[in-house]
Amino acid sequence: MAAHNQSDNPVFLDATGLRCPMPLLKAKKALNEMEPGVRLRVVATDPGSVRDFAVFSEQSGHALLESEEQDGRYTYLLEKRARPRG
Repeated sequence: MAAHNQSDNPVFLDATGLRCPMPLLKAKKALNEMEPGVRLRVVATDPGSVRDFAVFSEQSGHALLESEEQDGRYTYLLEKRARPRG
């Protein structure tokens, strides 16, 4: 994972070549190490990741800002949200 220097630039995670559930697991690990408000861009090649990231966003509360597919490459932009208290 690349270093994160500015809040405007997302952290980049290359999950190409990994099969379900590894792209999501690596993204979850990266998000756990990030501060709220920081964004994570994930690139994957597993078609199953589309559903995985959509469901993860709904269940975790992290925002899925982008979900795109082009030429068999799936790109996601997530924003870490603070954990709700209670």
